[in-house]
Amino acid sequence: MNSASDTIAAIASGLAPSGIGVIRISGPEAFRAADEVMRFSGGRSAAASDGHTFLYGTACDEDGSEIDEAIVLIMRAPHSYTGEDTAELQCHGGPYVMRRLLMRVLSCGVRLAEPGEFTKRAFLSGRMDLSQAEAVMQLIEAENESARRAAVSSLRGDLGRRVSAVRAGLLYETAYLEAALDDPEHISLEGYGSRLEETVKGAQSEIEDLLRMSDEGRVFAEGIRTVILGRPNAGKSTLLNLFSGYERAIVTGIPGTTRDILEEKVRLGELLLILTDTAGLRETSDEVEGIGVRRAYDAAEGADLIIYVVDGSLPPSAEDAEMLKKAGERPVILLLNKADEALAAPACDYEAALGRSPIVFSAKEGTGRSELEEKIREMFFREEIFEGGSLTVANSRQKEALISCRASLENVLNAIREGMPEDLYTVDLVDAYTILGMITGESVSDDLINEIFSRFCMGK
Repeated sequence: MNSASDTIAAIASGLAPSGIGVIRISGPEAFRAADEVMRFSGGRSAAASDGHTFLYGTACDEDGSEIDEAIVLIMRAPHSYTGEDTAELQCHGGPYVMRRLLMRVLSCGVRLAEPGEFTKRAFLSGRMDLSQAEAVMQLIEAENESARRAAVSSLRGDLGRRVSAVRAGLLYETAYLEAALDDPEHISLEGYGSRLEETVKGAQSEIEDLLRMSDEGRVFAEGIRTVILGRPNAGKSTLLNLFSGYERAIVTGIPGTTRDILEEKVRLGELLLILTDTAGLRETSDEVEGIGVRRAYDAAEGADLIIYVVDGSLPPSAEDAEMLKKAGERPVILLLNKADEALAAPACDYEAALGRSPIVFSAKEGTGRSELEEKIREMFFREEIFEGGSLTVANSRQKEALISCRASLENVLNAIREGMPEDLYTVDLVDAYTILGMITGESVSDDLINEIFSRFCMGK
């Protein structure tokens, strides 16, 4: 059985060829293992060195043959990533060299680290709370500046501090209630419901803000799921090719050319779109094309955004109006395409017929692209995010906890409004307090901790 007291090692820099590779060793025998592998210049040793010092030497096999030159960084507990004694071997970054050196380290009685085990040890040693630990992977997976900034915000503890502040308020009220119920002669609950209601509403407001940020953060981290809809030959595939920067989709003048779903990740400035091109929407007797049309509607059901493309060389149609109605409450942007040709009617006529203000666009020439980008920004993001403001983002697990906490807080408010006995308040107050502890890691099971860190990459 693996133990938290084992000394562990793994390649921390990935296995892609690079100038420098890093092998991290952490645990009580880290310095002994480094001394066993390395021959340091000047007869120095890792075990006798101060923390945060570099040692230069040669990594050697058991028979004394040289493996590679290396530099070893010494970090003594608790001043390391894991909070344990840590030695990091920095060698040349060839995959074979790194694997060879790792095998040598493991031959010194060191165990191969499990995925995420270094960060798990940092959490267990109190170096970071669970929200900070999870932010490590958010930072690794960040694909744009705002996602990076959000991950850094959580990594420095912003999410944990906000959650802990709400928990502290709930704990105070719970303790006050319990004390008053135990000692009613000395602690009065007269008018307490109004005071508690104010506290709970403040907690709810904070939870709602975190949930809103979580939704915004998801589209930053994962991209806006965007589906392109429209009738055949409206220019949907040309639009996909414009954003992709290459001929991703086949474009012809033949209706029904696109029959299946085509997906591409594209960037519009700061925005990341998971853009899906679909078959043209129309009634068809072609079985294969019909499947494509059904898939188009299915894709629209799960979309964050629908870009509906209208052929501006044709007059406004009842078919487009009917298809737009099917979008329901989902965000829709109407593109009046083929502005490079003569429009069949003024843009205001399309707005009157289709019930939406269109962006005059040319997928062929790129006209209207900046207006489309600005419209998406307005629909999905608050301006302060783009101006460098802090964005504290909860992941899906944390978001579920926030939603459950919100429900518990609502139960407290309902109990107050219905004049229920005060001892019933504590049930949901304690629930909300415990649920929030799942975000920071203060009330989470070992099984859940293991599951969370098992999703991390090896060496982190």
